[in-house]
Amino acid sequence: MENINKKILLVEDDLNFGAVLKDYLMLNDFDVTLAKNGMEGFEKFKKDSYDLCILDVMMPYKDGYTLAKEIREKNAEVPIIFLTAKSMKEDVLKGYKAGADDYLNKPFDSEVLLMKIKAIIQRKASDVKAEQVPFEFTIGKFHLNSKLRFLSFNGQEPVKLSPKENELLKMLILHENDLMPRELALTKIWRDDNYFTSRSMDVYIAKLRKYLKLDENVEILNIHGEGFRLVIKK
Repeated sequence: MENINKKILLVEDDLNFGAVLKDYLMLNDFDVTLAKNGMEGFEKFKKDSYDLCILDVMMPYKDGYTLAKEIREKNAEVPIIFLTAKSMKEDVLKGYKAGADDYLNKPFDSEVLLMKIKAIIQRKASDVKAEQVPFEFTIGKFHLNSKLRFLSFNGQEPVKLSPKENELLKMLILHENDLMPRELALTKIWRDDNYFTSRSMDVYIAKLRKYLKLDENVEILNIHGEGFRLVIKK
């Protein structure tokens, strides 16, 4: 299963609650290490690598905020979920400032925590994959730097693309000479697939065609009812 070998550090000073939560997460195929306070939690964090940390806020010796800051100094990327009996806005904001990815008020539904954990781990995995995709591309006589959003033709002064133009062109390039499904672009870039977002995408396709018309060997084809193809004639 997808959760197997995903390691979670659970730091909770209520040992009964911590043990129950640990067992629940392990039943859902996570590998869980339980620490009973912030000091022990940081020692365990330093000795191993974890895919996610769940920290109680109110703990003796070292509270969850302090522990989160220390964890962030060691690892800026590991996701952190806070568990707290406090629900005041100031405490929630303090948690996010300390580096939290999410926040749950006690008592909470264990299934809600499970869904949050899965969503965060999946999002982090997607971020890693995105970082592995190249950011510089050659499209005929064009060069795209998708990090800077610069599109240049034949070494001339680059045009700065809008964020959506940039994402759409990059997606077309990754599907070069193949179908880029309309639904894929709408859900990934616009986060929705409806009539209005579809019309919006058509406007952006028209803008990209205007940029690319400088090279007669580069063309975006409309595949009726399905999507688009970026065709580059060699």
